[in-house]
Amino acid sequence: MRRSSFTDQPVTYGAVGGTQAADLLYYPPKGYRPLERSVRLGSGEERFETAASALLAWGVQRGSGILVTNVEEGTGVQYEGIEYNADGSPRGMREHRVEEHVFADDGTPFIRNGMTALLKIPFGPFKVGAPVRVVYVIDEPERKGFAYGTLHGHPESGEEAFLVELRSDGTVWFVLRAFSRPSNAFYRLVAPILSLVQRSYTKKYLRSLLPARSV
Repeated sequence: MRRSSFTDQPVTYGAVGGTQAADLLYYPPKGYRPLERSVRLGSGEERFETAASALLAWGVQRGSGILVTNVEEGTGVQYEGIEYNADGSPRGMREHRVEEHVFADDGTPFIRNGMTALLKIPFGPFKVGAPVRVVYVIDEPERKGFAYGTLHGHPESGEEAFLVELRSDGTVWFVLRAFSRPSNAFYRLVAPILSLVQRSYTKKYLRSLLPARSV
């Protein structure tokens, strides 16, 4: 029997793609806590490509001690948004762009839009399950990354984006952007503990792609 997956489940929040908003820190989705952190990874195109390849093969999560399981292939269809007429009325959806299959050097398939996974996050002697779906992928010459949204069963509701940027001065940066809140009444009761765990993993995320961790 085929193992059940999260492929058909909707994400547990409404502001899909909200981590792309330039004013996220000032105007997050109502009721959500915003987060933005960054760390310099080095300089040069080689460092950029190495970090981006690791990022798109779940390197941030795995480098932070999280077990990535139950990975289900995404559609590869990238949401492009709505086109508008000159008067501001909606014309319809932009044409969908389908991503090609790309693999890391070790054969790991790169993250694609729509991909789902069950993250198993260590918490003391236990592992907490956190199902997610990739909601967008960025593949630009000087900016690569992805964001995933939470699915039912995740301790939090919200979205996290993981980006590697090659900036105009040649430096390479890892940028983490997110908004979140406890997903249900139980996690609201233990919100202070959940916040501590989140801060701990934010620090681990920021260390995960540093050169010493990427070789």
